[in-house]
Amino acid sequence: MPAEAKTSAKAAQPAVRAAQPVTPPLTERQEARRRRILHASAQLASRGGFDAVQMREVAESSQVALGTLYRYFPSKVHLLVATMQDQLAHMHGTLRKKPPAGDTAAERVAETLMRAFRALQREPHLADAMVRALTFADRSVSPEVDQVSRQTTVIILDAMGLDDPTPAQLSAVRVIEHTWHSALITWLSGRASIAQVKIDIETVCRLIDLTSTDD
Repeated sequence: MPAEAKTSAKAAQPAVRAAQPVTPPLTERQEARRRRILHASAQLASRGGFDAVQMREVAESSQVALGTLYRYFPSKVHLLVATMQDQLAHMHGTLRKKPPAGDTAAERVAETLMRAFRALQREPHLADAMVRALTFADRSVSPEVDQVSRQTTVIILDAMGLDDPTPAQLSAVRVIEHTWHSALITWLSGRASIAQVKIDIETVCRLIDLTSTDD
């Protein structure tokens, strides 16, 4: 691999290794409060989808003042996108306990993403709420959206078994990530079956094979 390509790949590492934003760390009490808020958001969304997540109800369920809730999350969209990142982080932990068994990186990534997809499938109202929030997000929600993207990237790279991806491999990961999110949207809207989602995911994961010989 050319020296400049290696430098570019290494420069990209901080963005894909860390799934947490560069912000002052929360105190133990603040972190516990944030966990309660995210749990309440997920519970409400699981019961009734996007419309069921009302900030006042989230505040009441998580036992925080409404003003405090808004300091953590300025809007429902901010909250639900953060909820999606939290759900993906939980999935990542579960996936690490039972890694995919495919022989190739493409097979392992496809298996991983389908396992994550099926986890979301078990909570369709929650999945719909989170994906709708991600779709509605404007520039003010960029930090939370970036967190979702980074978390998805980390999940894919873990399945690939890569610590130092090349620029070409990172590009393939981005395309896979876009396809996975698009597949969620088409499935939630009833425009694609689970079988079609599986085919699409397996097809796009073949990009990994095309980048595996780059040097």
